[in-house]
Amino acid sequence: MSNPVAMSNFHGAHDFNIEGDTHIYAMNYNHHDGRSRNPVEKLREHIAAGAMHDSAERCDAPKCHPKTRVAVQDELVGWIERGDEEEGPRKIVWVTGPAGGGKTAIMGSTAETCQKKGLLACCYFFSSFTGSTNRRFKRCLVPTLAYQLVQHKGLRDVGERILSCVEHDPAVFEKQVEVQFDQLLLQPLREARRDSNWPKVMFIDGLDECQAEEDGDTPRSPQEATRANEADQKELLHVLLKAASDPSFPFRIIIASRPEHIIQSFFNNIAPHTTRRIFLDDKYNPDADMLLFLEAKFAEIRREYHLSASWPSSDVKQTLVGNASGQFVYVATAMRFIEGSSAPPQELLDQVMALRRQDVSAHPLAPLDALYTHILNSSPKPLLATRWVSLIFLTSALDNRTSNDHEKLSARFVQLFLESSPGEVSFVFRGLNSLVSIPPTDDHTSPYSLFHKSLTDFLGDPSRCGSLYVDDPSELYSTRYLQIWKDQGPATPLSALKKGDFLHKFLEMSVYFRLSLFMGQNFEMYDVAWWIATPTPFAFSSPPFIQAAIGIKDVALGADSATWNPMRLVSRRLGRFALGTIVTLKRNPDQSLPHRDAAFPPERDPRTFSAGISKSCSNS
Repeated sequence: MSNPVAMSNFHGAHDFNIEGDTHIYAMNYNHHDGRSRNPVEKLREHIAAGAMHDSAERCDAPKCHPKTRVAVQDELVGWIERGDEEEGPRKIVWVTGPAGGGKTAIMGSTAETCQKKGLLACCYFFSSFTGSTNRRFKRCLVPTLAYQLVQHKGLRDVGERILSCVEHDPAVFEKQVEVQFDQLLLQPLREARRDSNWPKVMFIDGLDECQAEEDGDTPRSPQEATRANEADQKELLHVLLKAASDPSFPFRIIIASRPEHIIQSFFNNIAPHTTRRIFLDDKYNPDADMLLFLEAKFAEIRREYHLSASWPSSDVKQTLVGNASGQFVYVATAMRFIEGSSAPPQELLDQVMALRRQDVSAHPLAPLDALYTHILNSSPKPLLATRWVSLIFLTSALDNRTSNDHEKLSARFVQLFLESSPGEVSFVFRGLNSLVSIPPTDDHTSPYSLFHKSLTDFLGDPSRCGSLYVDDPSELYSTRYLQIWKDQGPATPLSALKKGDFLHKFLEMSVYFRLSLFMGQNFEMYDVAWWIATPTPFAFSSPPFIQAAIGIKDVALGADSATWNPMRLVSRRLGRFALGTIVTLKRNPDQSLPHRDAAFPPERDPRTFSAGISKSCSNS
């Protein structure tokens, strides 16, 4: 218990220093001038703000063009408003269809309509390929839904009960999803006095993009990742079905996803009598909607370039609609390409029309694949562009794993990391604006993002992308990682301050490459002693260095003591903590690895080895 008299000695104190070997420990640290965080702030820490339909992160998300997809939107809104009048009413609708069919656009536009009508309670838009990485995970789902109910003006009583739960059980966020849903949503809804003006619907988009979080820093195999993802998706489906079956749950639920096996099996076998299904096929006349979209986009181009009112011909537009084979993503990508500035619109349109004709009845994705291939090949360096896009979007190597908000590394940092010469990224990515959303040059915080997930499907399937397929995107990561060690920084010249910021982020990056890539390296080139001595805002106990130490343990213990060279053994992480741990293990093979929170005794402080490392460099 604190001593109030002693504490009063520091009341109002300022402009003082603490010197010497003083250690300060704190169990809790709160901002706000010593006030404890209120329940809203506690709840806010656990949400994925980018998953809400009107978030800034989703400002470029696909939306239905005016007067398109009207039939399906009207059907959804009609079910929300009048579904109780149906015989055997069902409280869940599953919107499904093939990739590129416009599911997310329909969900986003319908959510906006419902918000304007006062029907929207809450929503969550999963995303595995763009936006903050916490939008991929199940752990943010319930807190994000609860946060929206707290903010809803028509649900004040419910909101107060949600915040009361957070206040009395702050550990609720660490519990299973089903328990969270019960305590943060169902219990408050049961206890609150229901009003006839309550909202009526909850949206869950992209359920098939929900991914299981890694248990550690070792990536799962593709088969393990698929099984883990499916387990999380099935868990969420069971939780949502349980909620919809609870008489005290007042909302209808709209779930959108691709017809993946685990999801289709759930709706076919477990929830067939409680779910209504909307499959985006020819019933909703997508061709007519795509034709309206093309008319509007070509009209914008005609106005900008002063083209004839008859441009382009009706046959051209009908051909584009036919090539789309019901996939909105095709016409949307084609129009972003034609709107580009790399050539006059007619020339770009001719390029799209000249793509090899294929039998779309046998291969419905063939026209989209041909379009993706053509756009990637329009880069001055197509293979390098594809390797970069694959590394950024098909792996987690460039995810920011140290961020509390789990955002992706900024495009500016990725640019500095990838470039082997200044300006290379801008040159290589030239012409890819129809595929990749590239932040402006003065934006140093926003990440790269894709316009549609179907590009990752294309790049990950060698049968579709052919010669553009990249078997191991992480090999490029390894090459660039080592080059930055060798050059003591990125290829682009930076001020001392900006270089320090880059190196700080660089040193926090995860170990993401194979040990074999280091074998045979001449580590004299890497000047590890310089890295050890370089002052950076870096913690010795950061998880990547713990992982590095574990990763190199066997190599360190297996080296011949007569020829042992610490430079050769720093093979997965050339970091100060890793170096210190190697030397410690070499001296005492039975020594267990230190806990990351443990203090370093003088004989095990990584900083004490810099002189020896430097000497080893000169003698190797």
